[in-house]
Amino acid sequence: MQTFSQSFLRGAPVHANARCSRPRRGRAQHTRATVATEPRTELKTAKSEKIFKEAQTMLPGGVNSPVRAFKSVGGQPIIFESVKGSKCYDVDGNEYIDYVGSWGPAIVGHANEEVNAALKAQVDKGTSFGAPCELENKLARVVIDRVPCLEMVRFVNSGTEACLSVLRLMRAFTGRTKLLKFSGCYHGHADSFLVQAGSGVATLGLPDSPGVPAASTAATLTAQYNNLDSVREVFAANKGEIAGVILEPVVGNSGYIAPTKDFLKGIQDIAREDGALLCFDEVMTGFRIAKGCAQEYFGVTPDLTTLGKVIGGGLPVGAYGGRADIMKMVAPAGPMYQAGTLSGNPLAMTAGLKTLEILDRPGAYEHLEKITGRLIEGILQAGRDAGHAVTGGHISGMYGFFFTDGEVKNFEDAAKQDTAKFGRWHRGMLEHGVYLAPSAYEAGFTSLAHTEEDIDKTIQAAREVMQSI
Repeated sequence: MQTFSQSFLRGAPVHANARCSRPRRGRAQHTRATVATEPRTELKTAKSEKIFKEAQTMLPGGVNSPVRAFKSVGGQPIIFESVKGSKCYDVDGNEYIDYVGSWGPAIVGHANEEVNAALKAQVDKGTSFGAPCELENKLARVVIDRVPCLEMVRFVNSGTEACLSVLRLMRAFTGRTKLLKFSGCYHGHADSFLVQAGSGVATLGLPDSPGVPAASTAATLTAQYNNLDSVREVFAANKGEIAGVILEPVVGNSGYIAPTKDFLKGIQDIAREDGALLCFDEVMTGFRIAKGCAQEYFGVTPDLTTLGKVIGGGLPVGAYGGRADIMKMVAPAGPMYQAGTLSGNPLAMTAGLKTLEILDRPGAYEHLEKITGRLIEGILQAGRDAGHAVTGGHISGMYGFFFTDGEVKNFEDAAKQDTAKFGRWHRGMLEHGVYLAPSAYEAGFTSLAHTEEDIDKTIQAAREVMQSI
């Protein structure tokens, strides 16, 4: 018998009452039978250790992105060999249920057969043109149709590139210099953004980065997420000087933190009154929490948005876009220069198109909501039953929790969590065959390939690990 995920991903009919509407925010039910797991208290890691030791002689810290180094959770990285569906496999032959999903892009599952087939067909036609191709138009049309604020879009190669470009655009359009961001929100590693940036910076305990001149961050202002009073104070002190506001509408780089009911709309009103632009950084939330991204889910339409991850279907990609009058400032239509050798390359466009096609099928977001709700409620209940202080939540295929009392509304709240306990939790889950983000300051992700059995096994593992830490 096919699982829901198997039949869904092939485009077969799903539940008769499946709808494409925004998922409900109610608590998911998790009254299912427990499934025994096989604890791996002694993971086989000899090959991973050998490869990582060699990597450290050639790559800074042995990795190409800091959080992968496992420094905040202890031990050393697991070296991947392959991925498929909801699973990842390391070089020592261990199998894991994966809740990182390449940090978000693998929303239809790893190595999806349909995405792979489309990519293989495109490879025969060429991997990079450095010239216009119709695939750019096709993907642009899809994202413009789905994302409320998009009237025009420019494709780039990463989330960092999208965010640094949109900052330049906000300054060019308004003629102003200052930028407002929020503590704990990460918008890539461009100099202007490395101020209270959360994520990898918080994981490594670095307040900011050496090599960033003071002049580069002098125009970067910060406020507290979910605190409109702090936003008002910054605007009052810098009236008529702020080019734009950028934020993660749902924070994923301080752990998972959702906005309060009035926060996003309040920021929009304050920015408009002062003549500043509002940009939602939806590199993480884009097409993950809703078909029309966070701006559709919360009913707040920004002036600009940045995208990445999901729109490349697992290939390097980024995008920024918004109102046409603003986007016409971008070269060659306007004077603001931005370019890229591989921007709009046919492989990324192909993978993005197929991924968004799959997400558009009936039942997609309902499936993400159902399994993610069961997952996080199961983890939180396991923690409470074991006597731990835990709090967390989810929206669609994005979730997170903290070892702390009370609601977490911002990075300052997140910083109160027990990160040492999280490290023990992470190792315990790894030994039970569950791969989680190796940082207490990262959100988790599910995919259309995750099954009810995956969730059952993960919750059972969570119960056992919570009792042991």
